[in-house]
Amino acid sequence: MNNKWSPDSWRSKKAKHIPKYADVTELKNSLNKIKAYPPLVFAGEARSLKSRLSEVANGKAFLLQGGDCAESFADFHPDNIRDTFKVILQMAVVLTFGSSCPVVKVGRIAGQFAKPRSQDMETVNGVEMESYKGDIINGIEFTKESRQPDPDRLIRAYNQSAATLNLIRAFSQGGFANLNKIHQWNLNFVEEENAKKFREISLRIDECLAFMNACGINEKNVRQLYETEFYTSHEALLLDYEEALTRIDSTTGKWYDVSAHMLWVGDRTRQIDGSHIEFLKGIENPIGIKVGPTTDSEELIKILELLNPNNESGRVTLICRMGADKINSILPNIINKVKKEGSNVVWACDPMHGNTIKSNTGYKTRPLANIFSEIQKFFQIHKSLDTYPGGVHLEMTGQDVTECMGGLQEITDEDLKNRYHTFCDPRLNASQSLELAFLISDFLKDENFLSSQSSNS
Repeated sequence: MNNKWSPDSWRSKKAKHIPKYADVTELKNSLNKIKAYPPLVFAGEARSLKSRLSEVANGKAFLLQGGDCAESFADFHPDNIRDTFKVILQMAVVLTFGSSCPVVKVGRIAGQFAKPRSQDMETVNGVEMESYKGDIINGIEFTKESRQPDPDRLIRAYNQSAATLNLIRAFSQGGFANLNKIHQWNLNFVEEENAKKFREISLRIDECLAFMNACGINEKNVRQLYETEFYTSHEALLLDYEEALTRIDSTTGKWYDVSAHMLWVGDRTRQIDGSHIEFLKGIENPIGIKVGPTTDSEELIKILELLNPNNESGRVTLICRMGADKINSILPNIINKVKKEGSNVVWACDPMHGNTIKSNTGYKTRPLANIFSEIQKFFQIHKSLDTYPGGVHLEMTGQDVTECMGGLQEITDEDLKNRYHTFCDPRLNASQSLELAFLISDFLKDENFLSSQSSNS
């Protein structure tokens, strides 16, 4: 690692998507408060996630990363946290069955507040104001006061993240994650008339659980059936905030960003000479890199060398976001380049961002059919290249929203207006998320290549 690195060395580089605060003194006051606050996560937990992701990189586990496009202050409620956590657990059970390996569960939660925007300014009815950039920076209301970046929002984001993590830890360890309970929720889902095709998978899971119970393997004597590991992640976009929560681990003497277990750099901020790469190269957390259609494979290799100079397994996850219509022409070349260089990475598919369209009724949406199509192509490409498709990365919610079209609910263009609640990008609702998990599970079982690759790794 470069000895010259420090948590604030990113300030010497060109920074994109960093807000400008009117009152610098007020900003410093908020950041100093956060610097004195307890860590949101612990370095040992981040190391544990890195170990789990190493298993994914080696074909022995599968990554499920999902959660809100952008968390909000207005929607902060324990029921919403519970419902998103619940559906991720439900998906994990189904994916465990399909992939025949452990599922590493990582939420886009407890810190996913900031959003990069294509335009710094927004114009409505001839009035120009700063774009909404996430609740940690400014407000969604189109007023001068709301759109002004507010340092007090940093404090509120920290407090909400702390409360969210507290509840997640209680859910993870207090019996809410009981495998039999989760499976019962899935049984409720497949009892729906339109879910007949998923009933067989659910019944086979039921048979597996019954067999284990008959053998004396149950939640009473096996902790893994009663509890679960759950990790958090968000985009490391607002570097002022990330810097304030970067601390030296007392056991290793190394730097960790204790705002989340895993941080990622977005498609818009992964400039090799930029501030975001500079920041991420110095922390020991697992790192994600969004890989979009404009990704230059040569530059990607240089970024990997900067972020993972020791080629450490579990350190880097490449989150591919191409679009169903582009993935076949772009992704194979990138995989071949990374493979040729011998870079040790986790390959994950983000089928959301590349499949965003504008509906006839004017809503930004994502058809479920296109989302699943990209996932299928992602797995097929990896199969053809003898590489391991390690997971999926989804924008989703546990709420019954109508933001993505299609699925068993048959959400149409006209239906989008009914419960379109997102502040930024459209999310899969609870039913669509679970349906997607069943589709992936069925596909993996039919293809039968994840487990075979794992055994050959």
